[in-house]
Amino acid sequence: MSPASSASAADWPEACRRSVEGVRQMLRDHPATADRAVETGRGEGGDQALVIDRAAEEIIFAELDRLHAEGRRFVALSEERGEVDYGDPGTRVVIDPIDGSMNAKRGLRPHALSFAVATGATMDDVCFGYVYDFGAGEEWMAWRDGGAFLDGQRLTGAPDERRVPDGRLELVAIESAHPDWVAAAAEGLQEVAHRLRAIGSIALSMCQVACTRVDGMATLWRCRSVDAAASQLIVRESGGLVAFSAYDEPLAAPLDLEPHSPVLAALLENVQRQAKAFFEKQLAGFLAMSDFDLLFAPIPDTLNDTEKQARLQEKRVRLVQGFLPFLQQRLIRQFLVQILATSLNADPAL
Repeated sequence: MSPASSASAADWPEACRRSVEGVRQMLRDHPATADRAVETGRGEGGDQALVIDRAAEEIIFAELDRLHAEGRRFVALSEERGEVDYGDPGTRVVIDPIDGSMNAKRGLRPHALSFAVATGATMDDVCFGYVYDFGAGEEWMAWRDGGAFLDGQRLTGAPDERRVPDGRLELVAIESAHPDWVAAAAEGLQEVAHRLRAIGSIALSMCQVACTRVDGMATLWRCRSVDAAASQLIVRESGGLVAFSAYDEPLAAPLDLEPHSPVLAALLENVQRQAKAFFEKQLAGFLAMSDFDLLFAPIPDTLNDTEKQARLQEKRVRLVQGFLPFLQQRLIRQFLVQILATSLNADPAL
């Protein structure tokens, strides 16, 4: 068995569940804020690591050590330890031992273990995602092309997002809710959201999109891969869309410890409705409505890289085929108007 296949064959859900039990007991052993708030220095991700962060990480890495002893090979990436080599850089295990450490420290309920496995170096390569909400006791899981699950029940047929009469989304989750970033984003949020929720955990906010408890989510600042790697797969496998907005390709954010990009997640229906409105307003002059699905349908993750590039090329060719004749007609019309205006000594705007 090759290293890559041995890693993909590992029983990731059971390793995650054993980690959850260990972290849950550790949190019981540190019940008060005074117990949990002890700082231990900065982790490799750059944030101040609490005693509970370090203890949770020890529990998870004990599970990874066990998998390695059984012959599994991978590289682990954790917010506190950084990158740890277990023998195969082609498989990455991306971990946030406690996403929502501030909540956990203060005794607030939303905080989670986030665990992802990838066969490459970007978000698009994540093949398994697991998030456990210690406050609600909910287990979220997804396999690439295998669906998303909440407590063992498959998330399917997500309803449309909810909107208030003026068209804004009823409820949007925000993360990275520093007052300065909230103030900077306030005008844009006011245009799209009727109400906001700041849960305090990127992983859990994205999971709420997956089961339509919120209509969308956005981080107001750049996030790290350890926060979002697992939950972005859960959203995608539930039928939603995810975009790391700093990149031309929405899932190109790398699986490392740098905070590269904000992340946005929305219900597919919401994104498709906005895309169709844009199409009708901006593109329908030179494209047929039958082109909408070709241009705006998501490219399936099941395609290989060559097939994805071919699909992108097909979209570009259709845009060029539709737009060039339209542009030619507009330029000819403008040229004729300019000639007539010059001949008649008239204002071209008339």
